[in-house]
Amino acid sequence: MCGICGELRLDGGRPDLGAVSRMTARLSQRGPDHEGSFSDGPLAFGHRRLAIIDLSERANQPMVDQELGLALVFNGTIYNYPALRETLKQKGYHFYSDGDSEVILKAWHAWRERCVDQLQGMFAFAIWDQANKQLFLARDRMGIKPLYYSQNGDRFRFASNVQALLAGGGVDTALDPVALHHQFTLHAVVPAPRTVLQGVRKLAPGHSLLLEGDGKRTERRYWQLSASRPAEPRSDDEWLESIHEALRQAVHKRNNISDVPVGVLLSGGLDSSLLVALLAESGVSDLRTFSVGFEDHPDEKGSEFEYSDQVVERYGTTHHKYLVPNEEVLKRLPGAVDAMAEPMFGQDAVAFYLLSEQVSKQIKVVQSGQGADEVFGGYFWYPRMMAEQQGSPVERFAKHYFDRDHEEYLRMVTAEYRGEDYTSQRVAELLGEPGADDFMDAVLRMDVTTLIVDDPVKRVDNMTMAWGLEARVPFLDQQLVELAAQCPPELKLREGGKYPLKAMARGILPDSVIDRPKGYFPMPALKYVRGDFLDFMRDILESDACRQRNLYSRAYVDLLLSAPEMHHTRLLGSKLWHLALLEYWLQRNVDGL
Repeated sequence: MCGICGELRLDGGRPDLGAVSRMTARLSQRGPDHEGSFSDGPLAFGHRRLAIIDLSERANQPMVDQELGLALVFNGTIYNYPALRETLKQKGYHFYSDGDSEVILKAWHAWRERCVDQLQGMFAFAIWDQANKQLFLARDRMGIKPLYYSQNGDRFRFASNVQALLAGGGVDTALDPVALHHQFTLHAVVPAPRTVLQGVRKLAPGHSLLLEGDGKRTERRYWQLSASRPAEPRSDDEWLESIHEALRQAVHKRNNISDVPVGVLLSGGLDSSLLVALLAESGVSDLRTFSVGFEDHPDEKGSEFEYSDQVVERYGTTHHKYLVPNEEVLKRLPGAVDAMAEPMFGQDAVAFYLLSEQVSKQIKVVQSGQGADEVFGGYFWYPRMMAEQQGSPVERFAKHYFDRDHEEYLRMVTAEYRGEDYTSQRVAELLGEPGADDFMDAVLRMDVTTLIVDDPVKRVDNMTMAWGLEARVPFLDQQLVELAAQCPPELKLREGGKYPLKAMARGILPDSVIDRPKGYFPMPALKYVRGDFLDFMRDILESDACRQRNLYSRAYVDLLLSAPEMHHTRLLGSKLWHLALLEYWLQRNVDGL
């Protein structure tokens, strides 16, 4: 895991090395182990390294292969790099390092743009081809690793987060009306290539981008998820067996492809508990697990320790529990917001931020359970969507998911930001893509390939990397996701959802963990819109900065403030928090530049 950035001058001029240096510095938390830079003609790279594989200096970046005339900056992990390395050796390539970074360099030379087809893992990287004056960028299939970019005239820049691009300067920070509509309708998901800022875009998952020296751009979608049944029918038992084996392999390789110990973020839910069980099943003896909890609230318990403790007891893990006082949550919120590459509404971002701070003192790599609910249908709204028979696919989806309908959005924003129902249009496109057998197949595919990318996946990357901690997500393993997408939705949604995982866990996890109601990271201090938390949001929304921005209709703000606990989204989020969070993110990351 690392932080990457760079600049390419499309007019052949010299890059702004000062800007690249500022961008690199802004990525320091993502890679505390080494800082490097490289320049060649119109190109400059910056890199911050978190050393996970091949801890020697030979694996530092930017990695330059003088013989091949290539330079690389890379963020992520390639899980099949040992096999690829052997394949490339047979093609005559020789290696001077032992990690996965150099494998990408050789793979580009061997297969050019098709190199990404060979890579299994999470990655965002850029390669500079010195002889051909070409810059190649790519992002992994599931969008686990971020890749943002901006173009201002003849200057193209890229980075691992928006803050680095802003540090470079010259970015149009006007708000994007289309992205804002997505932000407030899709639970803070802004599908690529947009972001809420006009001047910042992001490479879509499963895509690559080739830039020529003359400015010509070629974007290619190299992977598309099929959600159709296989030609050969399978019984329920065959599906369960194949999913079990695929998940076992996903967990195994994310533990073994590392030169440092790997732990598990153990929430006490089914997904992370299953990771512990599968690691123990594979023979891992020194299991390290980490949990965070908060003070209880009169209306809700603040931790899930009662469940995580049972898993720890069963498997004898080396466990670390962190109990965070509620009074600390608001104090630490500014740091969490500063770590958000884009504004995030999920309140558990703060929990991940605080947990990652403590875990990073003990270990460099963890496995995490994100993705299981999307891949295997674990959320409460999926059965409701399946049962919904009236209306178009977009209407069936929106009725149970959209945070706001278009009419309410128009009341929320001022005239400058009102426009079409952009979110319904985009969702219709995604649900209408070929390769899905029925409505629920299309919904689950969209969730896995689009919605999850800019909600839980981005949240986990941002909050862990804020402390130089690498998070690996086995439930988003390519082979597992492709297999699960072909599995009948009825099987995945059986018994309230995630049936394949529940069946797999039976006998290796306590029944109380398997059969407990679906839980969400308990964050009482940010869940109940009262007291200090309400005062905090009121101060933000009534600030001079917010009023001068003139994004929100004051009548809508006043309506929410008059009854803050009465206005919730279909996904049970606070509408007041949505407004306050975006405004706070803009104040901390954009205002004053």
